[in-house]
Amino acid sequence: MNRSTYSPIAKVLHWAMALGIFGLVALGSIMSDMEFSPEKLQYFSWHKWAGVSIFALVWVRLVWRWISPPPPYAESMSINMQRLARAGHIALYVFMLIIPISGWLMSSAKGVQTVWFGVLPLPDLIGKDKALGHLLEEVHETLSWTLVTLIAGHVLAALKHHFIDRDDTLRRMAPFIKPKQDAS
Repeated sequence: MNRSTYSPIAKVLHWAMALGIFGLVALGSIMSDMEFSPEKLQYFSWHKWAGVSIFALVWVRLVWRWISPPPPYAESMSINMQRLARAGHIALYVFMLIIPISGWLMSSAKGVQTVWFGVLPLPDLIGKDKALGHLLEEVHETLSWTLVTLIAGHVLAALKHHFIDRDDTLRRMAPFIKPKQDAS
C-alpha cells in the first residue's frame, strides 16, 4: 500500500459520507421549511434512514481507520498544524456520531419511532416528552450547522494545503488526483 495516500476503502467511505451528509443537510433544510403533509413525512423518513446509515458508516470508518491508519501528515506541516488537523478530525467524528444520536433522541421524545428503511424498527431511546422533543430539535439543528461549519473549515484547509502550501494533503484523499511523487 502506498503510505502517502489513503486506502481506496478509506476514500470511498470519506466521499460517500461527504455526499450523504450534504444530502442530509439539504433534505433537513428543505423539510424543516415545509408545511405538514404526507410529502414532509416521507422526507422525514428518508432523512432518518440516511441518518442511521451515516451513523453506521461512521463506525465502519472508525474501525477501518484503526485497521488501516491514515498516512502521516506532510513533512512540511508544523507540529501545531498537525495538532490542529488532528483536533479537527476528532471534532468531525464526534459530530458525525452525536448528530444522529440527537436526531434519534428527538424522534423518541416526539413519539415517532425510527424504522430503518421501513423494515427495522429501532427502539425509542427515551419516553415521549413534547417539550424535550422541541429542545432536542433545536440541539439537532445547532449541532448540524456546527458540523457544516467544521466541514467548511476542513475543505478550506484542504484547499489551502493544495493551492498555497502546494503539498499533497488534498491529493492523498482525492479519488482521481495522484500525489505529486506518484505522478508519472
